[in-house]
Amino acid sequence: MRTHLLNTTSMHSPLPLPRQSEAGSSVSGGWVSELTYSEEQPGMTQMLLLPLLQQLGTQSRWQLWLTPPQKLSRKWLRQSGLPLEKVMQIPHGGALHTIDAMVKALQSGNYSVVLGWLPDEISREDRRRLDEAAAMGQALGLIMRPQLITSSPSRPENGLKIHSTLYH
Repeated sequence: MRTHLLNTTSMHSPLPLPRQSEAGSSVSGGWVSELTYSEEQPGMTQMLLLPLLQQLGTQSRWQLWLTPPQKLSRKWLRQSGLPLEKVMQIPHGGALHTIDAMVKALQSGNYSVVLGWLPDEISREDRRRLDEAAAMGQALGLIMRPQLITSSPSRPENGLKIHSTLYH
């Protein structure tokens, strides 16, 4: 699993609120991060993501899930501590549709987090659009991508990899 965090905050403290600059305009608290996960180990992704989603669930804004691989279950949401009344799911619409939908949702300011499942890496231009939209809406965008599995005879098949600049 590979994660890239552009901004980090403590999981025990609330997400930072936008600051007012001297000119009176707000400085953005939004950002976009990418999470590459193993489809064979969904529990690891849940362990990493749930505390963040639970914290964001305390905000008055919604959580938007765009094209997750499986339909969200009300029972799972309840058991996970996520607010049923603040979670919205939109089914699969293709990678281009997902990026455009993420941009619009992030810009709106109606969502604390927008999760988008994408099969491949995105272009620099799409990444720039997402970053700008997250800043405008002061929201978190999470790009969820399955890890491409390449088997090598010299490496164990069931190894867990977590790559992060925070630890290296």
